[in-house]
Order: sequence, then structure tokens, then C-alpha cells
Amino acid sequence: MQILKIILTIIFAIDCIALTAVVLMQEGKQQGLGTIAGVADTYWGRNKGRSMEGGLVKATTLMAVLFFVLALVLNIIY
Repeated sequence: MQILKIILTIIFAIDCIALTAVVLMQEGKQQGLGTIAGVADTYWGRNKGRSMEGGLVKATTLMAVLFFVLALVLNIIY
């Protein structure tokens, strides 16, 4: 049981560092006044999920879920 705690704690620490790095790599969500007039509906805006920015959003979601699950499991174990 002690080895499981150590392994989960190491994974948790790695996830914390990776989550911080991925969040800092993302661009701001500032669209400016173009979103009010509907100008933001461009090719880039429609295909954002396939770009690097879309990948960062998916990675952030995945790592955030892993963060909360590991925090809960570690809290129950300790």
C-alpha cells in the first residue's frame, strides 16, 4: 500500500507541473470587438479544435480531470 501512495504522489506531482505548463502555453481568449459583429466566424475560428490550440484545450481538460481524481484518491488513501 505504501508503494501505491508513492507512485500516485509522483504521478500527481508530474500532473501538477504539466497542467501548469499547458495552461501557460495557451493563448488568451480575447477576441476583441469582432465577436460582437460576427467577424470571428472565420476558417480559423471554425477549425480551432484541430489546431494546436484545440489540442492544448483537450490536454488541459484531461489533466484537470486527472488532477481532481488523483487528489481525491490520495485524500482517501492518506
